[in-house]
Amino acid sequence: MIVFEKPKSLTDAELHYCPGCTHGIIHRLVAEAIDSLGIEGNTIGVAPVGCAVMAYNYFACDMVEAAHGRAPAMATGIKRSLPDRIVFTYQGDGDLASIGMAETVHAATRNENITVIFVNNAIYGMTGGQMAPTSLPGQVTQTSPYGRDVLTAGYPVKVAELLSSLDGPEFIARVAVNNVKNVKNAKKVIEKAFRNQIDGKGFSLVEVISACPTNWGMTPQKALDWIDEKMIPYYPLGVYKDKSASAGAGSARPQNGQEVQP
Repeated sequence: MIVFEKPKSLTDAELHYCPGCTHGIIHRLVAEAIDSLGIEGNTIGVAPVGCAVMAYNYFACDMVEAAHGRAPAMATGIKRSLPDRIVFTYQGDGDLASIGMAETVHAATRNENITVIFVNNAIYGMTGGQMAPTSLPGQVTQTSPYGRDVLTAGYPVKVAELLSSLDGPEFIARVAVNNVKNVKNAKKVIEKAFRNQIDGKGFSLVEVISACPTNWGMTPQKALDWIDEKMIPYYPLGVYKDKSASAGAGSARPQNGQEVQP
């Protein structure tokens, strides 16, 4: 009896990510959702510019590459041209929350029927560890060697909170993948985001708090602990908007560590 195996929606290609990077976990969760819903042959993914720039090597479904930050715009065009396809973007914080913020906000407010997987590791990973829109106050990066100064650099962008304030989007949630409980919960939420698209409900975004040990200057285990100690307190987990939920639930702000109930 097989109790554990590689999802069919992942290829056999060896991942290029750094040791301890949690992109691999998130890739698996996306692939498991595609497998569970039986949509591999009908799915189109949009790869970003960033650490996941070569995601087209790893997902077995059709994949296209977008210019930096433009994945939501490309996904919109694909979905409107091929409405019977399931279209998702896979984006990091530099791609989505910096150069691509306009595309993200407008796709959300139009409630485009796409699924967005947003990986938040609080830093620019591929280009060497510069401060990102999501870097925490006081966080040391290559371009903030004394820590992020909110007086000059502003405060981190809280994407889930920002998008949940819009009338358009169907579903906005934040999850993490730093321990078993959080990974199991993230799997449920990512599958819900895809199911929303199948049901024609509109724009769903899942923000995933992720580790970047290399650019954080930490061991993989310390990076996972840092998510609990620093990132989740600043970026609380939970569902931020769900139009299909009971009245009032979609606008509630979740408590730290709240399990998402899809």
